[in-house]
Amino acid sequence: MRSITDIERLLKEYDLYLRMEKGMADNTREAYNADVVKLLDYLAQSGVALRDVTVDTLRYFIGELHDLGIAERSQARIVSGMRSFFRFLSLEDYVNPDPTALLESPKIGLHLPEVLTVEEINDMIAAIDPLKAEAQRDRAIMETLYGCGLRVSELVGLEISKIFAEEGYLVVRGKGNKERLVPMSEVSLQEIASYLRDRDMLDIKPDCRDILFLNRRGGKLTRMRIFQIVKSLAEAAGIRKNISPHTLRHSFATHLLEGGANLRAIQQMLGHESIATTQIYIHLDRSTLRSDILMFHPRNSHRR
Repeated sequence: MRSITDIERLLKEYDLYLRMEKGMADNTREAYNADVVKLLDYLAQSGVALRDVTVDTLRYFIGELHDLGIAERSQARIVSGMRSFFRFLSLEDYVNPDPTALLESPKIGLHLPEVLTVEEINDMIAAIDPLKAEAQRDRAIMETLYGCGLRVSELVGLEISKIFAEEGYLVVRGKGNKERLVPMSEVSLQEIASYLRDRDMLDIKPDCRDILFLNRRGGKLTRMRIFQIVKSLAEAAGIRKNISPHTLRHSFATHLLEGGANLRAIQQMLGHESIATTQIYIHLDRSTLRSDILMFHPRNSHRR
């Protein structure tokens, strides 16, 4: 793995390449440099060396941008910056082949995200190999992603101390470092309770004692690992749709809405940015939010 000084030197050489060889304007050059830094931060967090980057690595990165709510136009610009950076690395004989050669740009315009049926989600959970040591963890992850409509970043940072099982809700820290209440289905609570027994057998790292979902070494899971789990389960279930963790969140919201749940309750539960506007004149207390959501929760169909 390259040292920080090597990375800094590489970034300086790339900046010179953009300025001298490509003749880019300052604003464009600064945007390209900033996008490269985002990618390098992601690689460092995921434990992937720059020389080992593949087109799948970059697709996972773009998938994370989508899950974080980055607009498709901005995603397309970042892809353009990545192509430029790896073209430079290829010219420097640092990477071969260029992993961006087969990388598609996000389509700009009207985009309807994929939606899974409840049956397809059940098929994905059923595809989890029961003999794997992480089987119960992965079931709990799937039920929490879908049954609570969480973002990937919210899932990997979810703390045990923020789960209130008796009351049936959790507190999650979302975008803008804002906390919100999320009602939990009985299925999610049961799967997490079963997973906690397995978790207790891990050698948990000191800084991860309150983190719910851990890897086999007792450390925090990465966003990329969650993408891999979801993708592999979709393939094992024979689902040919373009699936990401965000698909589960979108499917959950769609199922609630189709079932008749209050749109504003869904907005508040999912922490959508638009709730900043609706909060001016809407206030749902905990009991109202929980009853509104659970009445139409796809995992609580017996309540209807």
